[in-house]
Amino acid sequence: MPTAVISDIHGNAEALQRVLEDIDARGVERIICLGDIVGYGPDPLQCVDLVRDRCEWSLMGNHDFGVLYEPTNFNPPAESSAFWSREQLDAESDDDLRAGRYEFLGRMRVRVLERMPGMDLDILAVHGSPRRPINEYVFPQDVDQAPEKLENLFERIDRVCICGHTHQPGVFTDEPDFYPPSELGEDKTYRFSEEEKAIINVGSVGQPRDEDPRASYVVIYPDRAEFCRVEYDIEVTANRIKAIPQLHDWLGERLYQGR
Repeated sequence: MPTAVISDIHGNAEALQRVLEDIDARGVERIICLGDIVGYGPDPLQCVDLVRDRCEWSLMGNHDFGVLYEPTNFNPPAESSAFWSREQLDAESDDDLRAGRYEFLGRMRVRVLERMPGMDLDILAVHGSPRRPINEYVFPQDVDQAPEKLENLFERIDRVCICGHTHQPGVFTDEPDFYPPSELGEDKTYRFSEEEKAIINVGSVGQPRDEDPRASYVVIYPDRAEFCRVEYDIEVTANRIKAIPQLHDWLGERLYQGR
């Protein structure tokens, strides 16, 4: 059974709905989420409800943590969006629904080590990195600029790790090297190898930052991970952001460029 892995939805229900439709069209029944359901976007409640309904489990991302507790070290637009998202959760008039959303967010784990259906290896799932699962970024440029960092991260996994957080999809290997989906062949697929460790960044559903504005996610099969891109109506989300004073217009404008 394949598993669809989504991450970094960031309150973008328009993108999430199109991704879920694409997953359904592929016949993939199992979905997991690597965190950052909320933050930045205009639809935090709808995104929480969709993830609760459709995903087998979700991790806690730094923006989920920021909304629940404190948006520490956030830039002003991110901080403002965190406080606004919390206000939307608090404003729910249905006591059971409000409590259910908070309970779901509050019990999200920060790391999961799982043997996915049909696989013969365990996969570590985190939002940020194997070392700091909520908030450490692993950037493509770390291959050249911080090889010791990558060496330390790979020491913490057995074979494969999946993550999000940077919004930049691709595969780190323990050479070390980084391969964006465009360098993985026409099928945009990375095949697991017993001789190689890999950290797979699945990209972002709601706010891609690899200069491709399409929503990004990954489908994991027993022998491979396939990168998928989905178009959605960016204008719908951007206009909703601009209509909310607490959300900076730039959060909508950046969606058009995928940055």
